[in-house]
Order: sequence, then structure tokens, then C-alpha cells
Amino acid sequence: MSNGEIYRKTLVFSVRRLLIDLIMLLVYAGICVLGFVILDKTTDHGLIGLGIGVVIVIAIAVLVSRFIKYTLYAGQIAMITRGVTEGTLPDDVYGEGKRMVKERFTTVAVYFAATSIIKGIFRQIGNLITKLGDAIGGDVGGTIGSVISTVIQVLIGYLCDCCLGWVFFRKEQSSGKATCEGAVIFFKHGKTLLRNMGRIFGMGLLSLLVIGGAFFGVAYLILSRFDNMFEAVAREIMEAAEGDVSPFFQDPNNLALIAAAVVGVMFWGFIHSTFIRPFVLTGVMRNYMESGMNDIPTEDQFAMLDSKSPKFAKLHQEL
Repeated sequence: MSNGEIYRKTLVFSVRRLLIDLIMLLVYAGICVLGFVILDKTTDHGLIGLGIGVVIVIAIAVLVSRFIKYTLYAGQIAMITRGVTEGTLPDDVYGEGKRMVKERFTTVAVYFAATSIIKGIFRQIGNLITKLGDAIGGDVGGTIGSVISTVIQVLIGYLCDCCLGWVFFRKEQSSGKATCEGAVIFFKHGKTLLRNMGRIFGMGLLSLLVIGGAFFGVAYLILSRFDNMFEAVAREIMEAAEGDVSPFFQDPNNLALIAAAVVGVMFWGFIHSTFIRPFVLTGVMRNYMESGMNDIPTEDQFAMLDSKSPKFAKLHQEL
């Protein structure tokens, strides 16, 4: 199967996640607005009510992300992995994906915790690169090191997804060992997998400019009509800061621009993660799985990461 065929057949998972995002976005907006209106009417401190609403929204968002959206995402990765490794997908892709996640629910749950170890490995490497840049070139070197570190952090997300695919592929192995194998695959074949970075950042930047820019423009046209609300927010900011606040934040129009930018980035995140990222991931997954299948890591090769990360060494010892 081509990457395009796999992408189209597994898009059902993305669409369902998007529907959940849109429904929850309305719920989140309602909670925040309700908090602002209630406290603005009763205590004249609407900004506090807005803050309370944001806290509630964050708590709900974490629960939805952990228990609903992650399950859908795991099913999508399972089906992308099958399409890449077996060259075929069942007619009922969604049903089969759910079945595989349920079948390996404990494994997937354990893997979810194990991803913190993978992120820890690369976070340590990223921090090391940043420090080396500071030591070598001062401000310029530090900037270059920070850029490289940021690139690594973006790659971490794709690596974790590929490792989860490897966990589904290596059904006979425990999630812990499969996760360790997945991290080793990246280090053994890093040059091959890094070739995907141009595609990852190029498509990400293009989608941000096109999708994020479009939603920013629409959001500003709508939000700029609510002068009273942003004037009230500006007053709250002035009172909270006791007048010591930049003139920029005293202008309701600027606050509307900020809110529109947040909306634009938020909707870009929804659309990008739904339609763009899965397409990029399919290509990355194919390169990753082919590298791993052609050279499955052996036990002695785990030592190459034991010395780089205490967290990895601990997980390795617990296998």
C-alpha cells in the first residue's frame, strides 16, 4: 500500500478526534464565558471568573486527552503500522483498530507511561546540545544549540508515535522491551530518520501560515465586534497590575488581536493534527519500521543508550 492509501483509510480516527475537539471547544468556551459573566455581574471581577473557567477547562481537557483521544490515536497508529508492515488494511479499519487497542490495552497503557522515559532521553540530549552551543559560540552558538534542541523536541513526538507502532508490531514482546527496542532503532538509524525533518517542518510551517492565518483573520473579524468585553478585560488587567501595565495591553483592540492569535493557533493545532500530521507520520513510520525490521535491535545494543540515559538504563534493568 502507498502512503496515500494508508493515510486515507486511517483518516477515520483523525476525523473522530476532530469531532471530539470541536465539541469540547464549545464546552470549554462556554465554561470560560460563563465564569467571566457570573463573576463580572456579581463581584465585578470577571477576569477572576475567567481564570477559574480556564482551570476547569484544563482539568477536563487532560481527562479527555488521556482517556478518549489517546485511545483513538493509538488505534490509528496501530492501523498505520499494519498498513506499512503488512501492505494491507481490513475493510473495517476503525473496528479493527479498536480491537487491537482493547487487545493490548494494558500494553498501551504501560507504553503511555514509558514515553516519559523516551522524552527524558532526548531532553537530556537536547539540553546537552544547548550547553555545548553556549560553551562553543556564546550567544550565536547558544542560539544554534537551542534551534537544534527544538528540532529534537519536535522529532520526539514522531519518535514516540513510531515506538508505539513498534510496540504493536512486536506483539510477542513486552511493552517495556519493545519500547527500548524502539529507542535503539532511532539511534542506530538516526541519519535515515532525520531525513524526514524537512518534510516535518516544511509542512508544519506551511499549514501554520495557511490554516492558522485564515482562522486568525476570521477570529479577529468576529472578536473585534465585542469591544465591551475587551474593555472590561483591559480594566481588570489595569486593576490587577495597579496601573503598572504596558499601554499595549490597555488597548482593547490589541487584546482582540491576541485572542484572535490564540484562536488561530488553536484551530491550526486541531486541523494540523487531524489532517496534516497523520500524513507526515505515515511516511516517517514507513522509514522507521523498515529500518527496524531490517535490523531488529539485540540485547547487547541496548547498552548504547544505557550510558546516555539513567532512565533508559533503569527501564532496561527492569525487563
